[in-house]
Amino acid sequence: MNHQHTLTILPGVYDGLGASIARHVGAKAVYASGGAIARSFGLPDLGLVSMTEMASRLESIVCAFDGTVFADGDTGYGDTQHVRRMVQMFEAAGIKGVHIEDQSFPKRCGHLEGKSLISKDSMCRKIESAVKARRADDFLIIGRNDAIAIEGFAMAISRAQSMVESGADIVFIEAPETAEQVESIPGFFEVPVLINMFPGGKTPYTSPDSLEGFGYRYMIVPSDVQRACIQATESVLRSIVEKGNSESVSDLLSPLGDRDRFVDQDRWLEES
Repeated sequence: MNHQHTLTILPGVYDGLGASIARHVGAKAVYASGGAIARSFGLPDLGLVSMTEMASRLESIVCAFDGTVFADGDTGYGDTQHVRRMVQMFEAAGIKGVHIEDQSFPKRCGHLEGKSLISKDSMCRKIESAVKARRADDFLIIGRNDAIAIEGFAMAISRAQSMVESGADIVFIEAPETAEQVESIPGFFEVPVLINMFPGGKTPYTSPDSLEGFGYRYMIVPSDVQRACIQATESVLRSIVEKGNSESVSDLLSPLGDRDRFVDQDRWLEES
């Protein structure tokens, strides 16, 4: 996917409904956010969702979406053998790419403090295992590293280069901290580079046009959709609990027609 010099934007989704809405509004690719999926279980983004739980959720996202799905593989759920099984399960679920990161367990959201890393050699073995495990060459292995906050920018570049040498198809350096870092990262690599861009994170906001000009090929926006849902859900629930109805927040409610349209109800009824 995307061998051209253009930027593919992947909005983050975490269930079949979000994937279906993304399809209806014209998205060509989506990102199955591990953090958002964890929060949909009522859990923080600390590596608490199992491999099988994630694979099941990916199946529902793929079934609801007509396009490319990239997924968050966290740390690979263990050692190289776990990485191998994860790649096989996620590829069977129908996604087109997965990123694996070099945090030690328990992992944290990439924009939180207190992260720690496994060794560069251990991470490279995980990438090698992932490459060997895939059945199709066009299933993309994305090497993510979180080294900037721990070992510095130069080491993050070095770790990413080692992942590419081990077979990673795409580079993902998490949480660049300055505009200069954001601009310079793609120039270090001949493979495509992915960036995580969302409001409130450590990375300074950079427009899609600028990112494309710098050489990025993929931009994920992992949590904006869920953050909007969290705020709307809290407001509606608070109104129902305190007032017994949602009249005061009715502007937050989807019209019934849209509710049914986004899950293709008419098509299902026609085929029944």
